[in-house]
Amino acid sequence: MSLGNRAEKPRLPPRWFIRLAWWVHRRLYRVFGGRVGLWRPRANGWGALRLTTTGRRTGQRRSVIIGYFEDGPNLVSLAMNGWGDGEPAWWLNLRTHPDAVVDLAGGQRRLVRGRAATGDERSRLWTRWGEIDTNLDAYAALRSSETAVVVLEPRPGGSDTVPGS
Repeated sequence: MSLGNRAEKPRLPPRWFIRLAWWVHRRLYRVFGGRVGLWRPRANGWGALRLTTTGRRTGQRRSVIIGYFEDGPNLVSLAMNGWGDGEPAWWLNLRTHPDAVVDLAGGQRRLVRGRAATGDERSRLWTRWGEIDTNLDAYAALRSSETAVVVLEPRPGGSDTVPGS
């Protein structure tokens, strides 16, 4: 149902449901040894990867499954917290310790360095996300702060892929 020119506020599931869905997703990944839960992005869709960062307080490895698309050799994600306020822990960890590892569908592992896109690059990548998710701007408006566009680029001096461990 259209309300003319009025923009409708997007409807999100309750926070508990979003958290439960991601919890189940992570458990499926673990139970099936990484054979389920990750997928490559499609032409107009995002994929799922497993990002392992170093905890900013503990120094321990922390893993999370996030959505992404490919931009040349780079992998691009959004630092959103289920569209809720606040920065996700993985992004806070990555800002403190930018070197990380990603696991992709098919068992491929890459050494990456994370950073926030800025300026024209951010605008271009945000527009690309908007082609994948047509409600992107409306969801982002639910947050009180800007959603960072995160670029995971191949680590300088490192190989693009490394064997799984």
